[in-house]
Amino acid sequence: MNVTEVRVRLIKKDDSKLRAVASITIDDCFVVHDVKVIEGSDGCFIAMPSKKTPEGEYKDIVHPLNTETRELVSKSVLAEYEKAKLASQ
Repeated sequence: MNVTEVRVRLIKKDDSKLRAVASITIDDCFVVHDVKVIEGSDGCFIAMPSKKTPEGEYKDIVHPLNTETRELVSKSVLAEYEKAKLASQ
């Protein structure tokens, strides 16, 4: 599996930990929208698209099934986020 494209839209809200929203393309044939880049206490991390259940919990709609794939997606999105952040300055 290859992440063939990442599009990042920066979010500029000072009162939010949400820093960007990304779309990733996998193998030039599958797109995942609304991957969030969130500022945490140890730096930025990604959150996969999710929906709120009737009980008030959030459940991922799409997510990697193994650590290797999660790391590939995370590194790809965070690298593009850093590029977009530098370009906007």
